[in-house]
Amino acid sequence: MFVSLQFKLELRKEDKEKLIKLMRKQSSAIRTAYNMLKELEKEKTRNPHAQIYQRLRQLFPELPTKYIDSAIYKAKQYPTDKPVVFGGRKLFEKLCKNHLSGKTREKLKKQWRELRQGTLISIGSKADKGNRLTRFKNINGQLHLRITTGNREFIYAKVLREPSNSKDKWLTFMTMLLESWQTKNYFAYTVELKLKEGEIYGSVSFELPTPEVKYTKENGVIAIDTNASPIHLAIAEVSKTGELLSYQTISLHNLLGLSQNSKDHQEWILAHQIVDLAIQKGKAIAIENLKKLKKGTRGDGKAKLRKILHNWNAKKFLQKIKRVAMLKGVEVVEVNPAYTSVIGMLKYAPQLSIDKDIASAYVIGRRALGFKEDIPENYGKLLKDKAYLEFALKRYEEREKELRELIEKESNEYKRNALKSELRNVEYAKELLTNFIQSLQSESSSCEGANGRNPEQGRGNLASSVAWQVLKVALLFPILGKVLPRDLSPLKPVLVEGAWDRVRSRLVPLEAGGASR
Repeated sequence: MFVSLQFKLELRKEDKEKLIKLMRKQSSAIRTAYNMLKELEKEKTRNPHAQIYQRLRQLFPELPTKYIDSAIYKAKQYPTDKPVVFGGRKLFEKLCKNHLSGKTREKLKKQWRELRQGTLISIGSKADKGNRLTRFKNINGQLHLRITTGNREFIYAKVLREPSNSKDKWLTFMTMLLESWQTKNYFAYTVELKLKEGEIYGSVSFELPTPEVKYTKENGVIAIDTNASPIHLAIAEVSKTGELLSYQTISLHNLLGLSQNSKDHQEWILAHQIVDLAIQKGKAIAIENLKKLKKGTRGDGKAKLRKILHNWNAKKFLQKIKRVAMLKGVEVVEVNPAYTSVIGMLKYAPQLSIDKDIASAYVIGRRALGFKEDIPENYGKLLKDKAYLEFALKRYEEREKELRELIEKESNEYKRNALKSELRNVEYAKELLTNFIQSLQSESSSCEGANGRNPEQGRGNLASSVAWQVLKVALLFPILGKVLPRDLSPLKPVLVEGAWDRVRSRLVPLEAGGASR
């Protein structure tokens, strides 16, 4: 399938003048070729292309031969069985009317001339590294179009184009370009430039490949988790049976100081590296299905995080991975990201002694393979321990009191906002724990009804999202003293041995939760 994509060029004034002059020459060659084609068809001349080519070489000796071939190609696109007005019939007829004058006439005349004289086309080929005369090049991380003006002279125009959405085929074109530059396996693309209202616009046409998917989740996945603080990728290799085989992290801090175009280029390179890793391992790729990227808001006291989120778009990067994977025959599995980080940090980070972000990537990989994450046995017991939950609730009550006092004393607006943000989290945790404790009390007081109703009926699965939320607030701050700690190893005794009483007693006396179990 052939596709055509539009873009705009940015040139220096002197380069634009050279390009417009070149456009006039080829536009004239196109008109000449068309008129000759009509005459030779009437005469039923064999091989008219050769005669037209020789004539154009005589009339336009300064034009590179590829431009002449392209001019003949363009001329053949016009019908020869009816009159053609170069520049547009409607505009020409308007200009022929006597009542037009002044600025109106000059504006129409300029528009007609641009359509008539403002065309440059170059047909590409694989042998010419995609296109000999109008070739896309990367210059300092910015996409440029190198335009041959003749006698081995070139002008370089900056390409202004951003993908409009995740389905924009410009992403595919950029993927194919980068792949061809890296592998030297080029593909043909045709470039046509147009002059409109003094600006240069272009279109690139190429064949869109549809490779067979060779690497699927049947052999496991390479799972990716994107993180903003610190900004990096966590990558986990997961076997088809759900085991963690290997993992790594890739820092993205080097992207933050780059221009948007340089950043895009580096992201394309990284996307290729990740897809190549999946091919090397013979696995699919698993990513989050990011419908909406979380962003910081003004006044939340997290300026550093807001700056990172402003300068790096995880969704756009994942779109690049999808495009590269499609071209290289690698399956991409998108999963619901809900609670992947919570499950990873509470279940696998302490259990496997790995970073919480690697653990989150591991959960993404397992979810892509169809595995469900049940709550570990000891965590399930903790959720039924009213004494421990009341201990956790008391910790939040104490922190709430501290925060209110700090807010009252703090004069710095941004620090106050950060404290208020933490206070909202503490209030949410209190509400969550209070409601959960009340639900436990209502369950313990229930009894069999007249019809022999099972007291467990309707209780709901502890592995639900609510249960994971309760676990998060009941474990992280009460035991580790932080909402999002990096070191989760202290949770291992709780997870493996069920030793939450021992941890609790080491922190504070058992005055809030009553006697220990």
